[in-house]
Amino acid sequence: MSGFRRGVRIGVDVGRARIGVARCDPDGMLAVPVETVQRSETSIDRIAEIAAEYDVLEFVVGLPVNMQGADTASTTDARGFAADLARRTGIAVRLVDERLSTVSAHAALRSSGRTQKNSRSIVDQVAAVVLLQQAVDTEKSTGNPPGATIPLDEESA
Repeated sequence: MSGFRRGVRIGVDVGRARIGVARCDPDGMLAVPVETVQRSETSIDRIAEIAAEYDVLEFVVGLPVNMQGADTASTTDARGFAADLARRTGIAVRLVDERLSTVSAHAALRSSGRTQKNSRSIVDQVAAVVLLQQAVDTEKSTGNPPGATIPLDEESA
């Protein structure tokens, strides 16, 4: 765990209708669901409030690239949301490949006996947990933070 940066991280799974939010403890032992935020003009304000409750090191925002690794409309949307989040909170944002987080979340919920219909309210939080846990585990195993950061200065955004 030599290269692991200690600190709470907030995982964010950006969707068109809902945003899943998760967090991990400062040692990155366990990512847990926090809440599902409805997507609206106040979404970033709510996520900033959640971040203010913890001493947050950074946000980890899932980047939904397609299976070939190419950008999609959802990728562009997530990048824009992440840039707004960084600009409005002043907290570092790291974009990580979340290719299978929603698929993994649905599979985990199915295996726990939940149907797709009764999982809808929490699947976004579970997807955020999956992407955050993958990011933390990657940093612990490699000593390098995963993904790419969004610069906080506006010129390079």
